[in-house]
Order: sequence, then C-alpha cells, then structure tokens
Amino acid sequence: MMPAGMETDAVRLREAMTKALANDGVLADPGWRAAVEMVPRHRFAPGFYLPADERDGQGLTVWEPVTAESDYGRWLAAAYSDTTLITQFDGAEPDWKQAAERHGGAPTSSSTLPSLVVRMWADADVQKGHTVLEIGTGTGYSTALACERLGSADVTSIEVDPHRLEQAASALYACGYTPTLAVADGLYGYWPEASFDRIVAACSFRTVPPALLAQTRPGGKILLTLSGWLYGYARVLLTVAENGTAEGRLLGGTVSFMSARTHAAPTFGNPAHWTADLPETGRAAQHSPERITAATKEAFHLRFLAQCAAPDAQMTTVGETVHLVDVVTGSAATLTPGEGRWEVREGGPVKLWERIERVLSAYDEADRPGPETFTLHVYDDGQHLRHPQMPGLPLPRL
Repeated sequence: MMPAGMETDAVRLREAMTKALANDGVLADPGWRAAVEMVPRHRFAPGFYLPADERDGQGLTVWEPVTAESDYGRWLAAAYSDTTLITQFDGAEPDWKQAAERHGGAPTSSSTLPSLVVRMWADADVQKGHTVLEIGTGTGYSTALACERLGSADVTSIEVDPHRLEQAASALYACGYTPTLAVADGLYGYWPEASFDRIVAACSFRTVPPALLAQTRPGGKILLTLSGWLYGYARVLLTVAENGTAEGRLLGGTVSFMSARTHAAPTFGNPAHWTADLPETGRAAQHSPERITAATKEAFHLRFLAQCAAPDAQMTTVGETVHLVDVVTGSAATLTPGEGRWEVREGGPVKLWERIERVLSAYDEADRPGPETFTLHVYDDGQHLRHPQMPGLPLPRL
C-alpha cells in the first residue's frame, strides 16, 4: 500500500529537484522550468533498476530493482534525482511485482535524467506553437514535459516497443496529457502527422534517416544523436533546407543514447576466430588504442571520429589485446601492448586500424579541434562530416 502522503512527498522532492536544476543553469527558459515543476516523474517510473555499489565476482554491474512497494523512500528519492532510471534490459519487460536482481545486460529503455531531457528540448529550440515529433517515448516523462510546455495537440511521440508505449500511454493519460502516440520505428518517422517543426530523437542512429528530413518543414530542425558499432557518439542539430538537404554543427558534451534497435551492433562471435588468420608479425602502431578508449572528453570525441573512418568495425578487449572486427567485409585487426609501443596485425580487405590512424593523425595536424567545429552535411548522395582542416568523413550508407 502506498503511503497516504506520497503526493505531498513527491511535490516536495520535485520542488527540490527543480531548484537544483535551476541552480545548475538547466532551466533558463521559464516555460521548461514550469513544466519540470508540474510533471510528476514518479508516475512514469513505477519500477526501475539502480546499480549496486559493487560489481559481482565476474565484474558485471549488479542492478537492483526498486519499486514503491519494495523501498518507498529510495524509489521516490531516485525518481526526483537527476539520474537516468533503467526500466528494461535486453528488450524484456520486467514484472515489477516479482522483479529480480540482474547481473549485467544491455539497457533497452529508460527514463532519461531530467537535466538532459530539458537540455534536448532546449537545444532543439522548441518553442510554443511548434509541432514536434519525439522518437523514443520510453516511460513518457519527456513526452509529458513537452505536452506541458507546448500543449498535447502539438506533440507526437513514437516508440518501437508496444509494451513500453502502452505503459507510457497509461501514465500520460492518467496525468491529463493526450499527445498523438504510435508504435513505430523511428528510422521512418511518422508520416501521418508530418510535417513537423522539430524532430527530437531520444535514441541514436548510425546515420541520419532520410525520412526525418522529408518529414521536417523547410527551416525546421532535427536534433539527434549519431552513434555506431564502436560506441562513439555525437549530437547534431540539423536545419532542413527548401531542397530537402540539411546541415548543422555537432554539439558539445558527452551524451550517449541507446541505439535505435534496427541500428544496433550485430553479434560477431569469438574474436579468436576472426584473428586466427592474421599475419604472425605486425607493425608498430602510430597511435595507441587508448586514445579512443580512455575515460576523457577528447577520447569520447575521437571514438566518434574513428567510427566514421571505420563505420562497420566493432571493438573488444581480451586480456591486454584489443580486437577490431568488421562483420561486413570480414576484416580484423589486433593491437597488443609491448615495450613502449603497440603492435598492430591487420587482415582482410579493410585495414581497420590504419584507417583510424589516418583520422587520428589528421586530427592532431588540425590542432585537435572540438566537436563544435565539425559540420554535418546531409544530401541526396550521402552524408559527410566536415572540418575546414580535415578530410571529409562519410557516414555509412545503410
């Protein structure tokens, strides 16, 4: 049974969260601040997983289920913290009445941390009077904020997972919000409600879906996250032109989103099978793989640039050896640490690490430019990331 004072507790915690976000400069727009003050986030997250303090014996993250019934105080405090709440793993919907602890797994749905939700709507320059398509309804919390700010009639939200959308719809309608909702793949947008002034994606894509450009009014904007199989990420805000092309700069920060399910990385089997036929001896690497794996902002940015150079590559580490595998071309590479250097062995039609090295060298020669200095151009015959001092990087054709 829920405590009698739950709504009072929720209001108090929501006020505290709003004040904290405002103090951090997140809520500069009074309209978005009012929305955060009004939308009851706890109604959209009846259950979620939080990470335990320590990993298990295999090094996997231990995810603890949290509900109002199991731990009321922790549940409500987390709902009104600036934290992403994981609500689903591996596409399997949990039974929150009997939810069990999880070890590892790939998150496939969540309630994104409130500061990032507001930042996305603000970065997309969403204003009163705009019609908006949101890709990735998730729990519905972000959708509710948009409805509060714009009015439900101007908000369309789509979700690929029908059970997720059903849960979100129930919460939205119970709170009095009535946006247009549909089970649909974000790769194709939502033609019945097009055209839109703004499209905002809460998932990531390997390349900009052409349907989104076609469904955006000339002068309209698309905010989405680009990602890929190396798990490099970059956010871009595109403005659509009269001729259907689009252009926009990358945005700063280290934001990552779950991949659109149709763009998720394929499984590739045992790395040892891929590297069995590589040459026995290799060459000295020009760049260490740590340049794209380190826990730094620059490495986060470089991993995305490396991914543009080798868009079909995947990376895994076994022991001290870094493996690169390309399931499209059958190419592979390994990087093994030695005394003062890394040794590279490569095989297949694509020299994966050599491609990445060329980008890293060009980046250094251009004086290590930040994300905001790169522009993405999207047109009929391709999509290219450009910088005035670096060669153009094509996004993959899908």
